[in-house]
Order: sequence, then C-alpha cells, then structure tokens
Amino acid sequence: MASVISRIIGVITRQGFPCLFHLLTGLYCPGCGGTRAFRALLAGNLLLSIRYHPLVAYMAVVLTTELVSFGVSRAAKNPRYYLGHEKFLVYTGAAIALVNWVYKNYMLVVRGVDLLPLWPR
Repeated sequence: MASVISRIIGVITRQGFPCLFHLLTGLYCPGCGGTRAFRALLAGNLLLSIRYHPLVAYMAVVLTTELVSFGVSRAAKNPRYYLGHEKFLVYTGAAIALVNWVYKNYMLVVRGVDLLPLWPR
C-alpha cells in the first residue's frame, strides 16, 4: 500500500516543487526537505527521510503513538491509556525543526555544503 501511495506522490511531484524561499534567498526554509523526507518515508527509507528532514519521521512516530494510545483507550474503555495532546511533543517538534533549519543553513553558508541540492541525483 505504501508503495502505491509513494508512486502516486511520485507522479504528482515528479518535477518537484522547488522552495520559493530557497530560490529567492539562497537559504533553506524551516520546511525545506519535507516533501523529499515524506516520499522517502513512504518508500520505506527511514534513514534518508531523517536526513532530508527529521521532523517528518518524528511526526510519523508521534502520530502512530497517538493513534495506538487512542485505540487502546477506546478498546479498554479507559481514557487513562490515551496519551493525549502533550505540549512537550509540540515543543520537541518545534525544536527539531529549528535545529534542522539552523544546521542546514550553517552547512550551506559557512561550510559551503548543499545538503539539499535543487535537483537530487
């Protein structure tokens, strides 16, 4: 099923949508690499997904955990098993996005290493 979804997304985004922020400023935006990370995750390549944008893999884990805990709490008819919407999950995600953004721009500007080339090989 993931392969079918990945193929559909691949057809839709075959040419890709370059980041307008990156094209105008030369810097990465906080979401740069997210589409590639999502496609890599759907293709089953977790490490590549994390390399492109770690927030995507983090959100997949958080969403899965939330859904499982919700299902268990409903099945057990006991709301204490539901993880709920914890603020630390949101803050952790924001921190991951911020650190990723700073690191990628540091590597681009200071080190001259383009971690997300516009047209990947």
